[in-house]
Amino acid sequence: MNADFVLLNGRIATMDGAGTEAEALAAHGGRIVALGTVAAMREYVGPATRVLDAGGRRVIPGIVDSHAHPDAYAVRLRTWTLLSPDRVRTRDEVLGTIRRVCASLPPGRWGAFYRLNERASGGYPTLDELDAASAGRPVFILRTDGHLGLANRAAFAACSVPPDAADPPFGAFDRDPATGAFTGLVRETAAHIFLNAIHGADTEADIAEGMEQVQDECLSFGITSVANSLTPAKAIRAYQRMRRDGLWRMRMGIIASGRDEPLIPHLIGAGIRSGFGDDWLRLIGVEWCPDCSTSGRTAAYWDPYVGTPVPGEPVPNTGMLLYDRDDLIERATAAHKAGLQVMIEGVGDRGIDFAIDVMEAALAVHPVSDHRMRVEHCCYVTPPILARLKRGGFVDSSATGFMDELGEAYVANRGQGAMRHMWPHRSLIAAGVPAPGHSDFAVCRVNPFTAIGAMVTRQSGTGADLDATEAVTPAQALAAYTTLGAWAQREEQDKGSLEPGKLADLAVLDTDILTCDPAAIRDTRVAATVVGGTIRHGG
Repeated sequence: MNADFVLLNGRIATMDGAGTEAEALAAHGGRIVALGTVAAMREYVGPATRVLDAGGRRVIPGIVDSHAHPDAYAVRLRTWTLLSPDRVRTRDEVLGTIRRVCASLPPGRWGAFYRLNERASGGYPTLDELDAASAGRPVFILRTDGHLGLANRAAFAACSVPPDAADPPFGAFDRDPATGAFTGLVRETAAHIFLNAIHGADTEADIAEGMEQVQDECLSFGITSVANSLTPAKAIRAYQRMRRDGLWRMRMGIIASGRDEPLIPHLIGAGIRSGFGDDWLRLIGVEWCPDCSTSGRTAAYWDPYVGTPVPGEPVPNTGMLLYDRDDLIERATAAHKAGLQVMIEGVGDRGIDFAIDVMEAALAVHPVSDHRMRVEHCCYVTPPILARLKRGGFVDSSATGFMDELGEAYVANRGQGAMRHMWPHRSLIAAGVPAPGHSDFAVCRVNPFTAIGAMVTRQSGTGADLDATEAVTPAQALAAYTTLGAWAQREEQDKGSLEPGKLADLAVLDTDILTCDPAAIRDTRVAATVVGGTIRHGG
């Protein structure tokens, strides 16, 4: 039999249970049919076979990013402006970018900006500074965590939010403690008022068009599968349109959004269960987001935040939760009984306890042994929480991307001692609690290797000490983005490792991340990415 695709001269980490390595593999019909020596796999080469010579480089299974926001990223790539620290390093640069963009916008358009990290870019601009830079246009800046934003006075007016407006449920308009006037900073559901005003104009075509860029970026980093967290109905329709038109070059999992109020009840009513779809587009589960942001000082903890409070935040501050407990139990139980995999965000220890409370209640009503319910992000895992995760069979869906990009803010806001239990992957592995890793892009960058490196070195990108007690091996870190990522969305029969019968999804790296100096992992580049036996990047 001639194969459709053959990879030769690789150092293939199959990531199977035995830790097998191979030199070459062959695929037919998008799936692996054989692995072995170069000589053995040459037997599968025919006139029409696509052959990729790995040149002796490390080959890994395609990265599975099990929690990200590609739909929002797709739109922001097209019409928003990036304010990440690699683009703007000072407050003046932030304001200069706003001034430049607003001057070029057509009439009626908002100035929309994202991924501001105030700790790395000179602090939050004041309301007066925003107004001066925006030339009268409504401006909204989404902080890098996606939970807080900055709005100027024109934006408040455009959204009909008067100066004496009451805080919305589960949100806040920050106010100057001395004057009571808006500072411009808006938290959680208050930020959604402005996000909804901007995203309300998004179309399915906008999402589909932006996804071309998102796919290119993901594939350039060896990512072959992404799960779209909190996917709204509009994006689901866009993704089905892309599937119909043959536009998928990577694999997409849908985690339906509890924020899109009618969506999950409609899935339940239609009898659609987790797993519905195919290898390119599949429903993974459903998700609610009751917890918030540690770097933005809103995530729910039992003990107060440390460090300098942002003007307008409560003092003492233990964060906030965004759902009523009984209400969320009712929602999650209905979804669980309908065969939908339940995922609930928990970041701080109080938020994680809240998520587990809800999932335990759903399981008490409808016991299922292999439920794979997930606590999303699941950052501050204290020993009592670790015991609860283990006892309940819950998945720690770990926001490892935060380690690299937001680690410095975690240390500043929670204290150095808290790092002992922040993303504690060594303890999770020892306890047998499955903990896949994810980027949460566009909250953090798409690149998985910076996070994999941080898991091994326990240092953030700025050098913050995340406590080496919880460092893991490179192979364990890679497993979080391959085998565990696939398992956490019930796709372990198809992806996550390179074995006969599984999808021929893989990446060829310029660095052997399993044997190199751990500090070099973060700089890894991808020489080629293959999806279903087709070279989609490099080669």
